Amino acid sequence: MPNKGKAKGKKENRFKSTSGKEATRDALAPRRPAASMKKQSRKKTERHPDASALSMEPNFIAAQDEEPDFPRGGASLLTREEEAEARAEADEEFMRELKTGNKNKQGKKKRDKGRVPGSLSEPEDMWGSLFGEGIGGKLPRFANRVTLKNVSPNMKLWGVVSEVNTKDLVISLPGGLRGFVRAEEVLDIIPDDKLKDSENSFLFSVFHVGQLVPCIVLQTDEDKRGGKVHKRIWLSLRLSCLQKSLSLDSLQVGMVLTAQVKSIEDHGCILHFGFSSVSGFLPQNSEGFRMFKTGQLLQGVVKSIDKTRGAVILDSEPELVTNSILQDLKGLSIDQLVPGMMVNAQVHATLENGVMLSFLTYFKGTVDIFHLQNSFPSASWKDEYPQHKKVNARILFIDPSTRAIGLTLNRHLILNRAPPPYVKTGDIYDTAKIIRVDMGIGLLLEIPSTPASSPAYVSIFEAADEVQKLDKRFKEGGHVRVRILGTRNVEGMAMGTLKAGAFEGSVFTHSDVKPGMLVTAKVIAVDSFGAIVQFSSGVKALCPLPHMSEFEIVKPSKKFQVGAELIFRVLGCKSKRITVTHKKTLVKSKLPVIASYADASEGLITHGWITNIENHGCFVRFYNGVQGFAHRLLGLEPGVEANAVYHIGQVMKCRIVSSSHVLRRISISFVLSPKRVAHDVSIKLGSIVSGVVERLTPGAVIINVKADGYVKGKLYDEHLSDHQWHASLMKSLLKPGYEFDELLVLDNGDSSNLILSAKYSLINCSQELPSELANVHPDSVIHGYICNVIKNGCFVRFLGRLTGFCSQNKVSDEHISDPSDAFYVGQSVRSYVINVNNETERIALSLKQSSCFSRDPTFLHSYFLMEKKIAKLQIQKSINSGLMEADKFSVGSFVEGEVQDLKDYGVVLGFKDHDAVGFVSQYQLGGRMVEKGSRVKALVLDISLSDNLVDLSLKEGFLSKKRRRESFMDLQLHQTVEGIVEIVKENYMVLSIPACNYAIGFASIIDYNTQKLPCSNFVNGQSVSATVAALPGPSTLGRLLLLLKSMSAVSELSSKRAQEGSSYSVGSLVDAEITEIKPLEVHLNLGGSCRGRIHVTEVFDDKVSMENPFSSLRVGQILRARIVAKNQHSIKSRKGGRWELSLRPSLLAELEEPHDSPTVEESKFSVGEIVMGYVVKVESEWLRLTVSRQFMAKMFILDTSSEPNELMEFENRYHVGQPVSGRVLSISEPKKLLWVTSLRSSDSNSGSAVSLDNPKESVSGDSGTEHMHEGDIVGGRIKKILPGVGGIFVQIGPHLCGRVHFTELTDQWISDPLSGYTEGQFVKCKVLEISRLMSVHVDLSLRPSLLSPGSPLSVEGQDSLDSAYKRFADTKELQPNMPVQGYIKGVTPKGCFVTLSRKIDARILISNLSDGYVEKPEVEFHVGKLINGKVLSVDVSSKRVDLTLKSEAGTGPSKCSLSDFKGLHVGDVISGKIKRIEPYGLFITIANSNMVGLCHISELPDTNSEDIRTKYMVGDSASAKILKVDIERRRLSLGMKNIDSEDDNSAPTVSQIDEKETGSSDNGLVIMQQNSSLTSTDDIYGELSTAACPNLEQVKTRAYVPPLEVVFDDDNDDSDVDNGLRGSQEAVSDQSLASKKSSRQLKRREREEREAEISASEQRRLQQDVPRTEDEFERLVRSSPNSSFLWIKYMAFMLSLADVEKARSIAERALKTINIRDEDEKLNIWVAYFNLENEYGNPPEDAVKKMFKRALQYCDPKKLHLALLGMYERTDQHKLADELLEKMVKKFKNSCKVWLHRLQSFLRQQKEGVQSVVNRALLSLPRKKHIKFISQAAIQEFKFGEPDRGRSMLEGVLREYPKRTDLWSIYLDQEIRLGDVDVTRALFERATCLSLPPKKMKFLFKKYLQFEKSLGGGGGERVEYVKNKALEYVESSQA
Repeated sequence: MPNKGKAKGKKENRFKSTSGKEATRDALAPRRPAASMKKQSRKKTERHPDASALSMEPNFIAAQDEEPDFPRGGASLLTREEEAEARAEADEEFMRELKTGNKNKQGKKKRDKGRVPGSLSEPEDMWGSLFGEGIGGKLPRFANRVTLKNVSPNMKLWGVVSEVNTKDLVISLPGGLRGFVRAEEVLDIIPDDKLKDSENSFLFSVFHVGQLVPCIVLQTDEDKRGGKVHKRIWLSLRLSCLQKSLSLDSLQVGMVLTAQVKSIEDHGCILHFGFSSVSGFLPQNSEGFRMFKTGQLLQGVVKSIDKTRGAVILDSEPELVTNSILQDLKGLSIDQLVPGMMVNAQVHATLENGVMLSFLTYFKGTVDIFHLQNSFPSASWKDEYPQHKKVNARILFIDPSTRAIGLTLNRHLILNRAPPPYVKTGDIYDTAKIIRVDMGIGLLLEIPSTPASSPAYVSIFEAADEVQKLDKRFKEGGHVRVRILGTRNVEGMAMGTLKAGAFEGSVFTHSDVKPGMLVTAKVIAVDSFGAIVQFSSGVKALCPLPHMSEFEIVKPSKKFQVGAELIFRVLGCKSKRITVTHKKTLVKSKLPVIASYADASEGLITHGWITNIENHGCFVRFYNGVQGFAHRLLGLEPGVEANAVYHIGQVMKCRIVSSSHVLRRISISFVLSPKRVAHDVSIKLGSIVSGVVERLTPGAVIINVKADGYVKGKLYDEHLSDHQWHASLMKSLLKPGYEFDELLVLDNGDSSNLILSAKYSLINCSQELPSELANVHPDSVIHGYICNVIKNGCFVRFLGRLTGFCSQNKVSDEHISDPSDAFYVGQSVRSYVINVNNETERIALSLKQSSCFSRDPTFLHSYFLMEKKIAKLQIQKSINSGLMEADKFSVGSFVEGEVQDLKDYGVVLGFKDHDAVGFVSQYQLGGRMVEKGSRVKALVLDISLSDNLVDLSLKEGFLSKKRRRESFMDLQLHQTVEGIVEIVKENYMVLSIPACNYAIGFASIIDYNTQKLPCSNFVNGQSVSATVAALPGPSTLGRLLLLLKSMSAVSELSSKRAQEGSSYSVGSLVDAEITEIKPLEVHLNLGGSCRGRIHVTEVFDDKVSMENPFSSLRVGQILRARIVAKNQHSIKSRKGGRWELSLRPSLLAELEEPHDSPTVEESKFSVGEIVMGYVVKVESEWLRLTVSRQFMAKMFILDTSSEPNELMEFENRYHVGQPVSGRVLSISEPKKLLWVTSLRSSDSNSGSAVSLDNPKESVSGDSGTEHMHEGDIVGGRIKKILPGVGGIFVQIGPHLCGRVHFTELTDQWISDPLSGYTEGQFVKCKVLEISRLMSVHVDLSLRPSLLSPGSPLSVEGQDSLDSAYKRFADTKELQPNMPVQGYIKGVTPKGCFVTLSRKIDARILISNLSDGYVEKPEVEFHVGKLINGKVLSVDVSSKRVDLTLKSEAGTGPSKCSLSDFKGLHVGDVISGKIKRIEPYGLFITIANSNMVGLCHISELPDTNSEDIRTKYMVGDSASAKILKVDIERRRLSLGMKNIDSEDDNSAPTVSQIDEKETGSSDNGLVIMQQNSSLTSTDDIYGELSTAACPNLEQVKTRAYVPPLEVVFDDDNDDSDVDNGLRGSQEAVSDQSLASKKSSRQLKRREREEREAEISASEQRRLQQDVPRTEDEFERLVRSSPNSSFLWIKYMAFMLSLADVEKARSIAERALKTINIRDEDEKLNIWVAYFNLENEYGNPPEDAVKKMFKRALQYCDPKKLHLALLGMYERTDQHKLADELLEKMVKKFKNSCKVWLHRLQSFLRQQKEGVQSVVNRALLSLPRKKHIKFISQAAIQEFKFGEPDRGRSMLEGVLREYPKRTDLWSIYLDQEIRLGDVDVTRALFERATCLSLPPKKMKFLFKKYLQFEKSLGGGGGERVEYVKNKALEYVESSQA
């Protein structure tokens, strides 16, 4: 029945594609039940995996693809006989199925006998399956309704977002169903900035609750937990799944489309629709435009369609979108319908529970009773929908398997918004009105909600505790009491219950659960992580494993029995996730509950549980996530560790010490009531106490404080002294029993446990130290100590817990990247209070030395006091009183000593009555010569008690005058004196004051805040100014203490100008001090916290560069400068200063200061201007310059010089601060960036130099930055050496390359011109020609004669250049018989092609290759061979040149004479050699002659044509018998059969005769001429037209560039060749397209830079709170256990500590901890594990493979293989990558991506066998993937491999699919990029000659026209040609 099937297919096509009459269609439609439809669908699905996305009528689809489209109402495709046959077949099938249906009905009646009429089971059974328009016959009884039974994959639904979570979305679906959307199924394109969020929080920024979204069902899962089967629906919102059936041809103006915002541009949004080749744009000026977010879904109306470019313009105005109706389209299928579309419909019939509507001519759909226009339909609702009533409806769901369509008339959904939720779950309404009673189903109620009434439905099972007849108990119009169980968000309807038990109980929904409340729940499941419990209302909660008992549980299932009812207490309720506890103490606790920080009041006692234990205390958790901290002082004895007393999970009774709900901090104590102490004991903060050492601990000293009562204190090691070295030495000397006289109480936790300090700086100012925030005032300087140092700054603590923070930019006057380099924990500091915020209780501090300089000598004084204490302890420890002998000396006294030793660095003295050692440095000898053993008199300069050392002086200045102690009395406090440096020590120096009788003083060279910073360098004899800070006395240990004037002056100047800082403005003249001089800027201090800088370009007015503009400036110098701008970047960069200043004389000469002057604008730059700049940075490729305060400039390496030796030393030729001049090529105002070129390369043009203002003679690359002229000498770098005679590609700009022809490499014609050139080599080249066809092409030359015009070769050897070395530029210069030289370019069987110059190619026919016969031209004349020949002929018009390589005397071999032939006789046996082998026989040359004979294959012994070439070889010796001699035609016929059987001596051989008769073979006859097989010259040109045409070859060779870069699987190729040639490769079809592409590239670059800045900003923000300890990482991973980002950071931290095993253990923990559902997170850990083993494994290769085998058991194999492959490629392990790829192509042979990776690997490594990979891939891949693979493989060939191979691939696929315009577009784009104009035109001619639909032809003609327009110049004729050709096509198509 093939004809009948064909007729049936045509019949279905006719009535599906045309309107037709309903009766005719119903009559012809096949009648088959829904069950059979489902079976057929399943069978098709088994045959074709994608069959679920197809229609149920494959015949219709096939016919639609093959048959042309006709408008509706057109002629029938069936003849009358075929139509009658189809009708008869349909009627027969209908009657057969009708009989079967009656039998089924009778059986059903028997089964249903006795069932209650109208019971619920009947409609449920009917509603369990869907039906569509495939069902014919009578109308269905019920409307379609979506249930869990009939939801199937590929069903499209309209839903409402009900929940937005971090990992997924919850969608409310029709019928009260719920679906889930994973984060990866939300969007097709997830923006890069949102991919960085490890928690997928981008869902919250894209979606909101109540949003209407179309979705598609991916799959349904069955969950059998708890013994029940729960079906879960998984959905997708990806437009590529929803709208994949749409195409550009199916779109129409006015259609509503859902789109995703792909990117936001300046003028609107780029949109993504989900189907290929179409992009959308939402203009900013449209009425519906508003601020969208990247990734957001929106709806818009199609305003216009550009089918040529595949662009759709949308308008998202809400009113327009709401009112837009889908119009009828030709060929519209059910697959192209999307839920949410509004259609015009009319009532076809009313059903029992809804309405059937017809729409779009031949579609039918049903409306459920819950989706009618009236939300409260009464029992007579059918009267409102008469037949043929017209309504507007929206598509609710589509089931492609059954072709069922559901519609909605809901008034809210018609307006494109979700019904508003007026009721909440759990609400109780006492007076709900009954609207309708559905027998056996339920009740429809009207809920009196506000602001409007809401419909609610009560199922029969929820109407009463027992099921009964509803009409007897409930009447329409009555009122009932109802409680809301839930809501159906799509229908806008609530579900209620009337059961009495629903109104009882405290917990009904999640909202009823409160933290801390007691509940009774039943255990329903027990697992390793805890127990799942359920309340009586059905609400579920989790009891975590630690909260199942007070103690650790090993086997939870034994503790909790499933089904047991237990009492729990609610811990917290967050996002419907309830956690409870069964800890006995918490459950039975009667204490108040803390559920928020506001509940914590001081003194409150409550229960909590310990979550973490640290060295300094315990973290305690309360209810609802509230957390507090118990300091170890609040409950622990000194020296007792918290881990030994408490354990994690322990329930503790706590007392609230303090709380702040604003800061979310609670301080607690485990001591419920402080220990009782005596009433007269009052130890306050800041008080001074004394104590005795009780014992020593590793980090502190335990002190028994002398007070009434038992009081202990802890003295930490860092608080033993103000000086770190003294503190460590003091700790080593302390013993129990040592008494401290003065100790400062820093903290008095509970008055019995004190924190003490022995720092002299704190004790000295104890009265001034603040203990409360109210005592801290701005602009004050307070002593304190560093309590913590982090990356972002330092924490400074005062008394108690009062702490301030100093940010990183305030820790020092110099920029400090890491504050830990400047401060250590426990360091004594002076802090300047910047700000006090009483609301947040935060103190902002500054530790800059300029603001916190010491004004008293306490720092130095404490040093000497501590030194004395240490000396005493040393005496006690050593029991040697000699250590204090130095104490018997006094500074400034005279002593006598004996010289004991002479050293190079000084003299050692001994004393008669003392054990101390005296030392005199070389400087203090004063040139005096001493001898060993002599006694000398010396002056005491310094005494070191701890070292028992005395520093002495023998200088005459000290000894010649009589010194008086009373000289100190002449000094006064704060007096300024001039001193001379005598001794410089580590922390201080010794000065002498000549004006005061050489009094000896001491001055500190460091301060509190500069202990770790480098100090100033002082030398002996240096003069310094100082201020008297303390006179000698007992308190100063007899020393004169001084303050250096240079350090104090900074503080005084800063304080003096701090008041003026607020009055500074742009234009003000200020006095500032130089604090630092850098190569490019000078930093200034304007006073206080005001800082400024002077840019290097702000020193002089003129633009003449100076080597060092700052040479006359010095640190500490006071300058007068003018403020020119306010630095806006200082806050972000934390460098430089707040103000920009200038020293330009023109600005300083202004008499009056401008008031409120705006920012002084910088001079504007223009293209072509000469600018001066200073080097900022020297990179490998770029020279970064600064040309002004705001503008930077960059200069490419090749623009700096044309000399190769200078380019090789590029990085050494320049240094930071070096002045460089250049000419501006381009300006980027947004980036404040100039592109400049060196004056040497742009202005010293040799040749035809052209003005910069002439745009026709200058070249600008794609970025407008390269600039050159014909004749320029430029520097270049070889990027690629092309094979054969392709020449060399030389990079001459950042994005521009030029081509050096093979003949332009050297002046002389040598055999290997490429010798001496390597890739990456710098060369000097000359620009010969600039071409502008589609993009810029530059021809270059490396010939020395052109590079050096004055060389001897170019002057003296001019004659030789004109002859032998000349390169011809035109065929007119060639003459016949002219000798020429060239290189073989190509070889064919009929001749060779020779390149004579870069513009001229010639050919040599095979007859002219040699005087003799050439057997294999490709061997003797290989490509690149140098030849010498003569011109035979020149055709100037066609530019054809013929050459010959024959010598003048070479007339060819002489022909044989007749006499030679007559000497041969039939039957003679001859010997010779095989000359040629043909399929029909052998040609044999007779020995000692030129005669050749043919031995036919039939005369060969036992040989056929198949093995003739295998048995005989050219050159083999052979014997043959003469069979025939044709004297007239001079031919010989030979035979080789039966030669061996004949007598060898019976007849002499011809060779013997020749030897006798002739002595040579000169007169031999040529039987076979070598040129006999050649055809005419026109035949040669016809066969090799492409290669022989000089014009085409010229364009082809000049436009040849390496393949374009193609994005492949997000793997960006960053090869140097591609980057260097990008400018030459990215040539597009026309100028407009090129400009748009350039604009897109610029926008992409700007976007990438902007994203990089955002990423860097996020990284910096992340660094503000980077964990620094293992404990901090542990807290983080416990708070976010499923975050692979944190686990990997943790691993990296341990690797930074060189603990590899710990990093491995962390990886194992992460794999066990991360939830099994988070596959991507686990995959990230595995990849990190691979990298770890690849770096530290032993051996790495085996370790990685072992880890990979483990990972395969848990992860997706394909993703894992790709991840491992990526690691191998990143680490350049190509061998392992190839092995892995070989396995992957076998394991995943159906994956197109894997095969493309394999192919790309071959191409990048330039391996052989690319074609075999392609063939294997095509055999392995499914046929549906062949086109994708071939097209992508061809693009890769164009990019990495051979373009010819790519062409052959595309040609092959186009032969099979000639009407695929997408393939034509790919082919054309690749050829356009290669730049061969003639080849591209030929391809366009082929494409435009096809017989395609008008739309496709319009696309091709438009592309052709754009290409011709892009050529410009003389392309006007071609443009007209294309237009005329398109016009001819239109006229022919209309004819």
